[in-house]
Amino acid sequence: MSQILMNLHTLAADPGLVTLADAVGPVPDFDPSLPESVNTPVKTILAWTAGGGLALAVLGGLTGWALVAIGHNTERAPMAARGKQGVLWSLIGAGGIGLTSSLVLAVFKMTS
Repeated sequence: MSQILMNLHTLAADPGLVTLADAVGPVPDFDPSLPESVNTPVKTILAWTAGGGLALAVLGGLTGWALVAIGHNTERAPMAARGKQGVLWSLIGAGGIGLTSSLVLAVFKMTS
């Protein structure tokens, strides 16, 4: 038992011992950032991609509503059903594009 206590005392009294609670930890200070020459074009590409994807999702939704209207008025149930699916998938796609682009832009803002 005394050998364990002696080893613990030696370890605690070591001047080179660094604990995680110390202000100076084993991990050096580092501020990650992208160079501005890379950051600006990436933001532009992501913004254009998200905008184009959302525009296509809106067009898909409008086309789906047109199919629903035509299908109901001409009594073509399969066409109306496809239109309803198109509207649903356009909403899901728009939500996915909006969420993904927001997350990617947030990650890029955190690093810059």
